[in-house]
Amino acid sequence: MNVKSIFLLVFILAFSSASLLAQVKSEREHRIRKSQFPEKPLLTIEKKVEDARQMRFYKEIDSNEVSYKVKFKKDRLRYGIKFNNDSKIEGIEFEIKPVDIPNDSYSQIIAYLEKNFEKYRVQKIHQQYLTKGNDIDQSLKDAFQNLMLPSITYKFAVKGKKSGKNVEKFEIIFNAEGKLELIKKALPPNYDHVLY
Repeated sequence: MNVKSIFLLVFILAFSSASLLAQVKSEREHRIRKSQFPEKPLLTIEKKVEDARQMRFYKEIDSNEVSYKVKFKKDRLRYGIKFNNDSKIEGIEFEIKPVDIPNDSYSQIIAYLEKNFEKYRVQKIHQQYLTKGNDIDQSLKDAFQNLMLPSITYKFAVKGKKSGKNVEKFEIIFNAEGKLELIKKALPPNYDHVLY
């Protein structure tokens, strides 16, 4: 084998392993009218969520799927409930501050951000509750009581610069212990026009 062949082989192996390890997905959400929101989730929200104010509806476009989200205020917190395309609840989230995350978990999250970004700024943090099968009532109760369960996740909206790249927006999800679960690159504002 000559030097060019070895270099090419090393390059291909490095590139393929890096792409396998990177869990990057892209997504974007845009606001829609209440009339454009699927009927079944709308009835679920109206029936199960009391005292909701400032209700807004969104369509979320991922690189390979469409989902819907309703955002509202309840008891001074900003909640969001996400539904898949089949109108089933995928998860419930609400906005939190860094002080709301246990110290050990937050330290691990910050260590990850500092290691993987040259510069970064956390724009928002959400605490997420995934639905437990079809038990919507229990999932809503857990979220509205702000229970610290081992199954919760933290979603960070981060604007950051990785080495040698431009500043980009990311959505990064960590588990309750502060370990990375998923990273999604935010799509440009006009991405939905490309899909249709």
